[in-house]
Amino acid sequence: MTPANLADTVLSAARAVFETRGLDVGALPATTTMERPRNPEHGDYASTLALQLGKKVGVAPRELAAALAEELGRRDGVKSVEIAGPGFLNIRLDAAAAGVLARDIVLAGSAYGRTDRLAGERVNLEFVSANPTGPVHIGGVRWAAVGDALSRVLRTAGADVGTEYYFNDAGSQIDRFARSLLAAAKGEAAPEDGYGGAYIAEIAADVVKVEPEVLSQDPEAAQETFRRVGVDLMFAEIKKSLTEFGVHFDTYFNEKDLHDRGELQEALDRLREQGHIFEQDGATWLRTTDFGDDKDRVLRKSDGDWTYFAADCAYYLDKRKRGFERVVIMLGADHHGYIGRMKAMSACFGDDPAKNLEILIGQMVNLVRDGEPVRMSKRAGTVVTLEDFVEALGVDATRYALARYSSDSPIDIDIDLWTRASRENPVYYVQYVAARTASAARQAESLGVTRGEPGDFRADLLDNEKDNELLKTLGEYPETVAFAAEHREPHHVARLLEKIAGAYHRFYDEPACRITPKNADDPVTDGHRARLWLNDATRTVIANGLALLGVSAPERM
Repeated sequence: MTPANLADTVLSAARAVFETRGLDVGALPATTTMERPRNPEHGDYASTLALQLGKKVGVAPRELAAALAEELGRRDGVKSVEIAGPGFLNIRLDAAAAGVLARDIVLAGSAYGRTDRLAGERVNLEFVSANPTGPVHIGGVRWAAVGDALSRVLRTAGADVGTEYYFNDAGSQIDRFARSLLAAAKGEAAPEDGYGGAYIAEIAADVVKVEPEVLSQDPEAAQETFRRVGVDLMFAEIKKSLTEFGVHFDTYFNEKDLHDRGELQEALDRLREQGHIFEQDGATWLRTTDFGDDKDRVLRKSDGDWTYFAADCAYYLDKRKRGFERVVIMLGADHHGYIGRMKAMSACFGDDPAKNLEILIGQMVNLVRDGEPVRMSKRAGTVVTLEDFVEALGVDATRYALARYSSDSPIDIDIDLWTRASRENPVYYVQYVAARTASAARQAESLGVTRGEPGDFRADLLDNEKDNELLKTLGEYPETVAFAAEHREPHHVARLLEKIAGAYHRFYDEPACRITPKNADDPVTDGHRARLWLNDATRTVIANGLALLGVSAPERM
């Protein structure tokens, strides 16, 4: 029995109590949650439903809890119910009801953990969106790992998700990039406001290979060639790095397309229709202060040039026109000031910023070796890049390490820790369980232990304390994934996997929980087969969870 099944049972019992007592059935919630008591001696699960409903229907919570406990005690799978404090219900399941979860997980396979919690939501998730003026740096690496994990978690919770990379191929940064490439190709120093690093020389040389006559062009034409070809080459490298990191986007959106298709003017016209545009000092402004921004924003400057914020407005409108009800944008710590203006812009379009726009801010990451930050990249010179991260840790460890923490907390990633083959290394600890469950299954097969038919599964034999602990942690997986999706926090999945790993090690090391006979000539029992189901259920959940984080579940280590 999963927590969700038990929650349904509790609600069903509550309905029966309400009908018997003539209480207002309409006061019952559509759903309820089951909690894990901090002290396992208090039961398998706890419910606060009586506390929540007592006052609403004019019954003392403890009295209502007593009636619920009596009704629940009649339900299949419930071993006992105790009342604690002012009306808490501490519920214990019988072994058969708890153990059947192992079979259900194995039969569900990769579908275990999928819910319809966010069904019907169309979400546009934009992350990374690094400018094509250099390799993906350390902040972008964090968003690549977290954003991709979040997209997987959202889809598992039932949302319709479109992932997007905003490709800034217009503006002054691109001009500085082009000038830097031209200078490098000529053997000159980078412009004062330009870009340095070995990658600039590499891209410049590649541009010359593609356009051998570029250096004989006049300066303006040459700069345009380096801009056009250099941006394409740089972005191709960025896409290659992300692909090798396991990150794929549904859409790569070019900022230049907004200009070419006239979408900035369209956004301006829409905002004017909404009554939020005004002219001042020859410029066109958006009155964002009407919606809490600290100052109004220029959309078009007095010289006729569009601002970056105008492109932001047009891009947001484009996403909404494509049918995305919720626009989620992941930005670095230095973009915190964007929240106010972006929320106000959404309101200016007539949207509800609380519903239609979410901005997630990620904090800084440091890659640390021997207690000191790693500050220099071999290619980029002054920053740590995606390639540096992967070279130091590997793809799996990098993705897990970055997705394991709440993105609103700064973190130090210790190279020594995350490359260590020990239980102190969280990704090793979890992947070791993936490999250990696979090894246990192979050993069982070699000794003639098979799960048998699902109908022959003896769930009641999973009656050891360690069986129960492992089953309860496996049962938390669907709710954890749904919670991670709703709160945009995939790190909860990683933390549960580590909890499951600990429970599995204790299960595996318990002599009473053997998957195979102790001696080769001992008979295979239904207990061995039942625990093979539990072993394989653990591998299923570990593999599913790691897949959400974009991390492999090895069969051997």
